[in-house]
Amino acid sequence: MHFDIHKSTISAEVAPMSGDNARLNAKQKRFAAEYLIDLNATQAAIRAGYSEKTAGGQAFDLLKKPEIQSMIQQGMQKRSERTEITQDRVLNELAKVAFSDLRKVLTPGGALIDTQDWDDDVAGFISSVEVVKKPSGEYDEDGRPIVDHVHKIRAWDKMAALEKLGKHLGMFVDRSKVEHSGPDGGPIQTETGSSKLATFLDALADRTSE
Repeated sequence: MHFDIHKSTISAEVAPMSGDNARLNAKQKRFAAEYLIDLNATQAAIRAGYSEKTAGGQAFDLLKKPEIQSMIQQGMQKRSERTEITQDRVLNELAKVAFSDLRKVLTPGGALIDTQDWDDDVAGFISSVEVVKKPSGEYDEDGRPIVDHVHKIRAWDKMAALEKLGKHLGMFVDRSKVEHSGPDGGPIQTETGSSKLATFLDALADRTSE
């Protein structure tokens, strides 16, 4: 499918500094504001004035700061209230695509239903409608050629929408990337061949010394 993407300038609004947030310096505050623009931590660090060579590491450390996390959460909350774009609204739009049915845009005879009669669910999963005019080879009573109109309907990617919804619900887990930990959150202790041999020799030495 083909999509035309138009870039636009997005302004980020950050809540006034108060409490712990006031302890951040100007560059850190700038990072939080820049992060809200595109949620790209490395680029946000660069735009905030950090070195391009260390921006990735700096961004990683900055995002762990509770004060910066608080600023970002406040900014996102204010944006959500201002634009009325919420997680529920995004999920609803994904659901329109994920559970779409092309039969809803056609009459029982196979003709395309007038777009003005589409409901919100139908309009939500159609990406485009192209009308192609083709001579039918026939003529009307006045001798004018009859033109057939062929409608080409394109829908948004159903499988991609289903995948996004599934991930949101935790349905698809890559078992190869599941992290495990040992006691007290530490690494899992594994016993290698050399360590087994050392344990055996220690036990043997204890026995012979008795």
